Amino acid sequence: MRIMNVLRLLSVLAAGVLTASASGPALTIYNQNFAVVRERVPLDLKAGVNAVTFSDATVHLEPDSVVLRDPAGKVALRVLEQNYRADTISQGLLLSLYEGKELDFLNRDQNGKEYIVKGRVIRSGYTPNVFAMNRYGHEFMQRQQQLGNFGGGMGQPIIEVEGKLRFSLPGEPQFPALTDDSILKPQLAWALATDKPVKFDAELSYVTGGMSWEASYNLIAPEQGDTLDLTGWVTIDNQSGKQFDAAVIKLMAGDVSKLQPGQEVMNLGYVMRADKAMDADGGQVTEKAFDEFHLYSLPRPATLRNRETKQVEFLRATGVKAKTFYVYNGADIGPQFRGWNEQMIRQQPEYGTQSNPKVWVMREFKNSEENGLGIPLPKGRTRFYRQDDADGRLEFTGENTIDHTAKNELVRLYTGEAFDIVGERKRMDFQLSNRQDQMDEEFEIKVRNRKTTPVEVRVTERLYRWSNWTMVSQTHDFEKQDAQDIEFRVTVPADGEVVVRYRVRYDWR
Repeated sequence: MRIMNVLRLLSVLAAGVLTASASGPALTIYNQNFAVVRERVPLDLKAGVNAVTFSDATVHLEPDSVVLRDPAGKVALRVLEQNYRADTISQGLLLSLYEGKELDFLNRDQNGKEYIVKGRVIRSGYTPNVFAMNRYGHEFMQRQQQLGNFGGGMGQPIIEVEGKLRFSLPGEPQFPALTDDSILKPQLAWALATDKPVKFDAELSYVTGGMSWEASYNLIAPEQGDTLDLTGWVTIDNQSGKQFDAAVIKLMAGDVSKLQPGQEVMNLGYVMRADKAMDADGGQVTEKAFDEFHLYSLPRPATLRNRETKQVEFLRATGVKAKTFYVYNGADIGPQFRGWNEQMIRQQPEYGTQSNPKVWVMREFKNSEENGLGIPLPKGRTRFYRQDDADGRLEFTGENTIDHTAKNELVRLYTGEAFDIVGERKRMDFQLSNRQDQMDEEFEIKVRNRKTTPVEVRVTERLYRWSNWTMVSQTHDFEKQDAQDIEFRVTVPADGEVVVRYRVRYDWR
């Protein structure tokens, strides 16, 4: 057994306009729809105050997260003021800038011949503040509606054509030119101060939405046997509005606390441990503990285009021992009992007496070096396949998800319900004392196996009446899982049946 980690994945700054440097950006992407962007930008400043703009950020930049600094710590750079504009040019915005003015509107007749209709823009219908609800939340939206900023036709343009008002555009608007205040991309503008002329590569970093990653796993098993081959993938999704060329990419695994609009309470993050592994080509993929989370550093720069989904294999392991077992939880608790407390359960004799015949198919494996793994596994979807020996093709046999799983922890997954194994659960006796402080209940559980080979079934029972209970009698040994859950492990022969019977006494005295 061996493991291969591949993880192959994944402005000119002057007194004027700034663009990113050719050294390439660095990204740390979180699986919670945000990322940290770091870029080197050449900065050439004179002594005193400099006006600098940067127009190469994402459209989901969080303005209050922006940091502009000298990474070497040698330049005394002061940011006197920062402004962020996201009102990029659109037809609606340009119409709003020409309110009260006359425009030409292009039309075409049925023969495709163009002609112009002149109209005065009374109202553009442009409502930019609708995007503020993403930042200020539901209360802001309600307040804007009260002020009349949304609804009531505010999104409809009003154009005056030949003395008559139209609540629609009379054609394609033809704008004479951009206004001096127009921008084509979201823009950061700073007032920067230094005590002397300086030229250096500054580091710009910020938090942006619109980027995320997730892991997925394909597990392939032979038609017979409990070993499998495991392949792990990461899928990176860039919806940030910006392309990143030759970016150095890191992936942060774990549940990082990130405040959402209107949220004030912070939650604890998820702690993960770390290890190291090697990529198939010999390049090292570092995996290390970082704060209370886990950081994957990808070995090669990659270009991540806007609106691109990039998939990269990051894990390959063979000969992983993954046991298949079956669980029968025969009590069928109907929807009419949802929300019942223990007092209500005690007073309802029929609670939990309906039978569920389905037997679960489960797979489990240990995330250890001895089992061909032994690295922290990010949360993600798992898909199980079995190879049909008759033609060698893979057949899909179930899927589920795993949570972040540290090294040496057990992964246990439900993959479906067995076809040839069925259960039956029946209450055989029920006795309640005259003082209603003691109850005896007896159940019979049958498990039938129609396979040609014997199987082990874990019969699980929830002693739901009360936490104070005593097992009066049972036909098979059981293991106590917690205060009210027990498990019988029985081997059911091929085309055979096993009957488990037990009697439990509850005491409320």
